[in-house]
Amino acid sequence: MRLLTKAAILGSGVALAGWIGWGLYSTRGTKTVPYERLRTLDGGELRQYPQTVLVETSAPNQRIAFRRLFNYISGANQRDESIPMTAPVETQSEDSIPMTAPVRSAVTNTDADSVRMAFYLPAEYSPETAPEPTEAHVSLVTEPRKAVAVDQFSWWTPEWRVARRTRKLLSTLDREGMEPQGDPYLLRYNDPWTPPFMRRNEIAVEVLPT
Repeated sequence: MRLLTKAAILGSGVALAGWIGWGLYSTRGTKTVPYERLRTLDGGELRQYPQTVLVETSAPNQRIAFRRLFNYISGANQRDESIPMTAPVETQSEDSIPMTAPVRSAVTNTDADSVRMAFYLPAEYSPETAPEPTEAHVSLVTEPRKAVAVDQFSWWTPEWRVARRTRKLLSTLDREGMEPQGDPYLLRYNDPWTPPFMRRNEIAVEVLPT
């Protein structure tokens, strides 16, 4: 019995070590959108992002939207080109963040296309060099240079936690005398298999440059 218990503990330890190892590997191996850190805020920071190019789609749910965008970076574009996936994934939900409302997605109130989602393309792609999608429901979007305030946290991102962290960020901006420009959104930097305690998430919103 003791041998079985020890074996179970050992097996669990090996599994946990492998899980953590995967989290480290996937995090270090993923490109991220570049930015300049301007200054710190309460639990977060103010950043300057360069012009970025995204590929986006609207779909009935996140699964379909993600598959379309994954197909694009896997070669469903006019150059049959495979494009590395870039972090973060950006999500925007009108339902979970009522006052306003990276991959980017937004929940809408229509039945046909209830989710809008987008992937950031690597920094070497410009609006002129990014390959055009071949699927009708997928398109390229260019976001201009912008200042963004973020609040960082870990673990999973259920709606209640996203809403709470959003309220925290907006309260911080109010104290700092900074006015949001547009809707807050969620940034997720890790794949679904990364341990929750190793995940990097951020609530972000564009602000006027200071």
